[in-house]
Parts: sequence; structure tokens; C-alpha cells
Amino acid sequence: MAFLEFKHISKGYPGVQALADVSFSVEKGAVHGLMGENGAGKSTLIRVLSGDQAADAGSILIDGEEQRYGSVRDAFHAGVIVIHQELQLVPELTVAENLWLGRFPAKGGVINGKTLIETVRSKLEEIGIDVDPSAKVSSLSIGARQMVEIAKAVMLDARVIALDEPTSSLSSRESEILFSLIEKLKAKGAVILYVSHRLDEIFRLCDSLTVLRDGKLAAHHPEIAGTTREQIISEMVGREISDIWGWRARPLGEMRLEAKDLSGPRLRNPISFSVRRGEILGFFGLIGAGRSEMARLLYGADARDQGQVRIDGAAVLPDDPKAAIDAGMVLCPEDRKSDGIVQGRSIEENIAISSRRHFSPFGILNPKKEAALADEFIARLRVRTPSRKQDIINLSGGNQQKVILGRWLSEQGVKVLVIDEPTRGIDVGAKSEIYDILYELAAGGMAIVVISSELPEVMGISDRIVVMCQGRVAADVARPNFDERSILTAALPDKNAAGTIQHQEHGR
Repeated sequence: MAFLEFKHISKGYPGVQALADVSFSVEKGAVHGLMGENGAGKSTLIRVLSGDQAADAGSILIDGEEQRYGSVRDAFHAGVIVIHQELQLVPELTVAENLWLGRFPAKGGVINGKTLIETVRSKLEEIGIDVDPSAKVSSLSIGARQMVEIAKAVMLDARVIALDEPTSSLSSRESEILFSLIEKLKAKGAVILYVSHRLDEIFRLCDSLTVLRDGKLAAHHPEIAGTTREQIISEMVGREISDIWGWRARPLGEMRLEAKDLSGPRLRNPISFSVRRGEILGFFGLIGAGRSEMARLLYGADARDQGQVRIDGAAVLPDDPKAAIDAGMVLCPEDRKSDGIVQGRSIEENIAISSRRHFSPFGILNPKKEAALADEFIARLRVRTPSRKQDIINLSGGNQQKVILGRWLSEQGVKVLVIDEPTRGIDVGAKSEIYDILYELAAGGMAIVVISSELPEVMGISDRIVVMCQGRVAADVARPNFDERSILTAALPDKNAAGTIQHQEHGR
């Protein structure tokens, strides 16, 4: 019998119909997959479920009772918890404070800090999450923060839990903990709405599946058994995608980027590598391997203890991102929300913000030039938006990533692109489009460094892979020698040197 029901849900925004007459149901104690391209309406549906947005039409029923939310708090009290891809924690509070926010154990109005910490510690140990409850959330890696969000849902015994790309920042060990927790919640009768672009997870975890496309119901599978990967991809994108990676050989030129003996406060072992014109170099490693630390040292976002970076033979000044940009190197960071986009600003402003200095002398803005630039890259990168004036926070993750790429491609003379987790939380169709952009840039002579925690992605698009392990280069593998088993083996740390997930803010 249906426990969670969406009936004829519609929701529109200026210039776009996000949801149009969406109806489906989920049984009690089931894990239900929700898939679709970025912009298909998944996030909007979850916002309606959580009480963050009100539907224009339609209703939601839980256990046969129609829900009428006036706020997120109303949904919370109805037993609905949503764990968004963009995490909702308070960075300056501790793990324990975040988990008890709004329901602190207190006596006479005074919070008992010791009781708070010990209660949370016991619960985290019980559910198998290795995070220090007294640590500030701001000190945690993205993966650890995700585990804290998941712990919150488990501790509240929610009736309906929506997970939006929950493993996008998790290590394989953390993912297994999550999968175990999902099974426990399912056994208790909770409905799990599982939003993911990872088909292997959908087939492993889900009992049923709904696919959205362009805000409409593209397919509903009451039982996932019997469906195929190809069928689901076709339902998502409305076309066949035979090869998501689409790698093709291209001629490589002279040496473009050289990094020698880079090290810093969070990357003690010196790192050296090089990239040729037209080459895509992939960096792979487990969480804590030092991939993002390497990128930040390379770009000058973190201070170097030692090392040198050269582009086309010319040295790049250390510890200065502006010097890196002036030399022709740009970075698309791992955390799009915090470090990539400028929230509260339009797509137009986000694209033009870096290149303004080239056409705005004396700080006088040139609205016509900015508009033309935005229109050019919206069209070139196929950004799905009703207007260049749209606030970037309203775009899907894939479209936000395209805007960040557009910002840097509008720069003059880019020679090196460093892109960290290029498709985190991005659907299969948008992934294919972003890969095509990278291939086009490489074919034009750009040197591209791709950092990813997804080994199939690194193997699928790279000409060469550098494997990192515990802050050092463990292997450098050319495409003809790619082998999943040997690359994973090189990435595994020594048994006696296993790290913790607690204090690695850029631990990728």
C-alpha cells in the first residue's frame, strides 16, 4: 500500500515550468530512486516535499493523510527530513550542536554540554559514523559533513527521508556505512527517496524508480527489477547515449605545465608532474590522498613550502592566484557553492566577473559587453536558463559548473585548466556535455588537469592518470596501461597508516 503519494504536483517559476502534473507513489519501507537530468525537476519536487517551496497545484499524502505545509518546520514535524546535496549545517557550531539544534537537552535553560557530547558520541558509535562530536563542522571534510547530515536523519527517526546525491562526497567506506543505515531505516518502515545519478547505486539500493524529464513524469517503475541501464538513460535524456565518456585521441604538443617538488602545510611530500599541450591529465586518489591540496598549491590558493610551477617554460609566482590567472592557469574548485559561484548574483555577473578588467577601464562597467559575453557562453556551453539575469543559485549543479567554465573561458589566453570534481552531482547527459567541452578545449591546445574521486570518470576521459596516496604520487599511468585493479591498488594506503575522516577540510 502507498505510504508516500505525490498527486498532480505542478510548480512554476518566472520563465520556466519546473514541475508539470507529476504523480507517483512509494510503499512503506521502500527505497525509491528519483532520477533525471539536471533541471528535470528533482530538486524542486524535494523542495515541495520538505516545505521549502509550495506547489502551485497538487497534493502530498503521507500514510493516507494530506500534508499542508506552511514551512520546513511543518514538514519536519510531519516526519519528513531532506538531506540536500548542498549541506545545511551551521559551520561554526560543533557536530553535537548541529545534531541537537532546536532540541537541546537543558535544565533550567542551561545546556548541559557534557551530556550533549556524550549522547551524540554514543549515538554516532552505535550507527558506525567516525566523527568527533566536539569538532566544529567547519573543520570537517565535505565527506564527514555529509555523514553528519545523515546521522541527523537517523537520530530523528524520520518517516520520510529524501537523500539528494548522498554519496557524491563520500569515500567507499563511508558509502558502505550509508548503505547499511539505509537498510536499517528501511527495516523500520521509513520511505527513502534516493536521488542519484549513479546507476550502480540505484540498482543496488532501490526497490522502485521514477524518472523525470523537463519537469514531467518520463517513467515510473513500481519494480526496478527488469529495467536496464540503457533504458533508464534513454528515459532521462530522451535520446540514446552509447558512450558517455566519448574519449578520442588527439595530437599532443610541447610541454605546457610543469610542477616540480610542490609541498605545503597540508601536503608534506613533494609532488612533481607535467602536462603537454592538448593533454588531459587525470588525478585519482581516495579521500585524504591530497588531490585538492595539490590543486590549491598549483594555483597559489595555499602557500607553498617549496616547489616551482612553470607554464610554457615561464615561472609562475607562488601563493598568488592572480599571478596564476595572469600566467594562463584557472581553477574550477571542488566545492562549487562555497568556492566557485558568487551566490546572490546573476549568471551574467558570474560569467563576466573575472574578465571585466579587460573591458571595464577605471572600474566603469560595460553592461552591453557583459550581456554579450554572457549570451555567448550560455549558447556555447548550452546553459539551460530562461534568462542571463537568472540568479545562479537557481540553476542545477551541471549548469552552475558550465557557468564557472564560461567565466574562465571568457578570460584571455587561458593555457591550463584545473578542474576539481568536474561532474560531482551532475546527471549523465550534462556529464557528456562537460566532457565534450573538455575535449574541445584540449583539441585547441589547452592543458587540462582533471581531479576526480570517480575512477570510471578518470579512466574514461584522461590521456594519463596520476594516482595519489597519502600525499604522494603512487603511480603515473598512460592510457594504454589503464587497469582498474592496479590503479585502485596504487591508491590504497598502508594498513597501518589509515587516516580518519575528521579534520581534512580539503582532504581530497
